Amino acid sequence: MHPHPEPEQSPNARQLNSDCRCSSLNRTALRRELNRLDGNGDLYRMIADERPNLFAESAVFIDQACLDQQLAIIAALERVIALPAYQQQVLTYAPDAARFLTKAHGVFLGYDFHLSADGPKLIEINSNAGGAMINALLIRAQNSCCEIAGNQQPGTLKLPGQDTQPAETLFIDMFYREWRAERGLAPLRSIAIVDEDPENQYLWPEFLLFKQLFEQHKIKTVVCDPKALRYHDGALWHGDLQIDLVYNRLTDFGLESPECRTLQEVYLAGAVLLTPHPRNHALYADKRNLVWLSNDEFLRTIGVDEHTRTLLREGIAHTMLVDAQNADQFWAERKQLFFKPARGYGSKAAYRGDKLTRRVFEDILQHDYVAQTLVKPSERHLDAGELKLDLRHYVYQGQTQVLCARLYQGQTTNFRTPGGGFAQVVVIP
Repeated sequence: MHPHPEPEQSPNARQLNSDCRCSSLNRTALRRELNRLDGNGDLYRMIADERPNLFAESAVFIDQACLDQQLAIIAALERVIALPAYQQQVLTYAPDAARFLTKAHGVFLGYDFHLSADGPKLIEINSNAGGAMINALLIRAQNSCCEIAGNQQPGTLKLPGQDTQPAETLFIDMFYREWRAERGLAPLRSIAIVDEDPENQYLWPEFLLFKQLFEQHKIKTVVCDPKALRYHDGALWHGDLQIDLVYNRLTDFGLESPECRTLQEVYLAGAVLLTPHPRNHALYADKRNLVWLSNDEFLRTIGVDEHTRTLLREGIAHTMLVDAQNADQFWAERKQLFFKPARGYGSKAAYRGDKLTRRVFEDILQHDYVAQTLVKPSERHLDAGELKLDLRHYVYQGQTQVLCARLYQGQTTNFRTPGGGFAQVVVIP
């Protein structure tokens, strides 16, 4: 622990992010938690030793007013996304599978914010956002902050509409809610956690944590590649196990690749519950949606009230479709812009305009991209150096279940920065 500077009054979050050098992560508690789960040290080795930049040692601080603003922006987004006129607009460029209506809502939306000088700005929404289970684990391995930060335990937030249940309880309840929405009182017996080549994914340990959670609730669980699934006798199978529910971690959001054809077929036949699903991604997470969600004139024409429009106009990083017709203007203004592929994820093929070469810009013009007003992230100062930070809300049906920060250096979050990774959040009154 490092001594804090002696403030004349209680410091605000910005001061603490600048001055606090305390380490809140309790590695002994983390090892104890992981050994309790698997008993042989494999999870601890995978998470703490093999992925040393997956999580930060220190907490991140935000003010209560800043959190309240983020929750208001999320609520405003949910109100608009529920409107038929909005859905009609964004489904015009969605893959065919997104038109299939399902009662399941979709688990683990990720609402990502940068904290600008004039308030939090939403930079993107992700479907099937990774890391929620890792953060649920990290919350239980934190030392309480000192008196200056109110003796709070990082990560344990008081959120509206949520009691103090552990995050894992919220997660398992969420999967049961998805199941009951589609299947009523039928028993949920089996889950497949599906991703491409899952054992070689960076978040493979998280899949194992989910498998343990489901199996604790007597649900048979496999983690597999979509190619390992078969559709026959009106059901989805993994070997001789019939699959009731697929927890979808794929980044082929429309299930359009040959590897995902079986999964698409069984989903469209209504023979398995898939969550999150193509419609969830199409309504929330296609980057082009932010063009409409930050367009005041469009929102007014579909009947969105002034209060909601103001929240979104001020709370979303302004987003535009990149088109070749306006190439000269985009190139001239590139230093104030951030370019993202419309159906991108994990910062892949995303570019800060001031780092852009002419060759890459010409390539952007050939694909579906958006340009977003550059909102510089705020910073957390640690012994490891100055780290940028963003905030992620894991959201289900409009409610934040877990809030975390991500610390990094470079253009985008990357889990490659010493001292960086997922960090727990402390809210300062």
